[in-house]
Amino acid sequence: MPNDRVGTAMAGRNERVILSLIRRHGPMPRAALAHATGLSPQAITNLSRKLIANGFLEAEEVVRGKVGQPSTPLALAPDGAWFLGLKLGRRLAELALVDFTGQVKLHRQEIYPYPLPDRVLAFARHGIATFVANLPRASRDRVAGLGIATPFRLWDWGDEMAGWIDCDLRAELEAELPFPVFLENDATTACGAELVFGHRSLPSDFLHIYIAHFPGGGLVLDGKLRFGPRRNAAALGSILVPDGGQLLHSASLASLEKRLGRPLQPDDSAWDVPETVEREWAEQAGRALAFVSLAAVSIVDLPLVVIDGAVPPATRARLVATTREALAGMPREGIDPPHVIEGSLGRNARVLGAAALPLSHFFQPDGDLRSSPALATEGQM
Repeated sequence: MPNDRVGTAMAGRNERVILSLIRRHGPMPRAALAHATGLSPQAITNLSRKLIANGFLEAEEVVRGKVGQPSTPLALAPDGAWFLGLKLGRRLAELALVDFTGQVKLHRQEIYPYPLPDRVLAFARHGIATFVANLPRASRDRVAGLGIATPFRLWDWGDEMAGWIDCDLRAELEAELPFPVFLENDATTACGAELVFGHRSLPSDFLHIYIAHFPGGGLVLDGKLRFGPRRNAAALGSILVPDGGQLLHSASLASLEKRLGRPLQPDDSAWDVPETVEREWAEQAGRALAFVSLAAVSIVDLPLVVIDGAVPPATRARLVATTREALAGMPREGIDPPHVIEGSLGRNARVLGAAALPLSHFFQPDGDLRSSPALATEGQM
């Protein structure tokens, strides 16, 4: 494709709606697509033929039931398009090549003391070139773009990070690549990944909290990820909490490392946190997260808070449990407390969220990070 073909092939919103429905719900026959979209069977037939011809959908085996006509489910074609995701972290950079179904096909990472610009750029350039070279020649023109998930204001992390003040990572890479480059905050893209690739049925309004070296968040209203005019929406790490300081001092891997007196493994290869230390940290973090969750609900009426992070699933479950427990003990007269659940993507959320940026631009109904349409029979939560 090059990217002009992506834009041309996906010019119609109805095609994007069909693809996003299948992305969320799995293979669907044309009759189900017609019911979900409100389009006529003939319109669905025409649109699906176009999507198959352009390589975005493929027909699965015919399903024959005891009653009614046989049906042919339509599924996303894995090589319909490819997306690159670059995640920049405090001690770890990751690059992933993601296929059209959301599966990570190639992945590489690099651990460093600090994410210095020259090192990150060299890692990205070499990785992108290697990944694209590993694709079949016919698929190389189907790379739709690169998304970058990075913390903002990296120079605030210390004097050694001053080089980021004058570095425009997106512009540096886009000048060298034949496809567009998108950049957003890493915690925000983690929320975007839950919207695009997550398997939960989520309401149209919720708060997403992501615990990494520092905590961050994403705010979803009317099914759309909201950034704010200065990209500060859901900058949760900066919120003041009753235990003293900001949320980042209580509910972060940095605060856990302070308790341990040593750094954690940045790639989660050996989560060797003693049980007592993790429990005490999770209880403190849960109190802070409950405060932030209740404060958010009092400002924006949200029914749900999703907690995820670069932690093992058992640790994530413990954070959710301590947050629920703290919420139950807090005064909340006049407002309904939110339901708190676990996210579904864990450590992969940020790099998948990065890849979701070009995917959403070309293939989501409105070209942005937004939840896929729900089926008519699907409940909210």
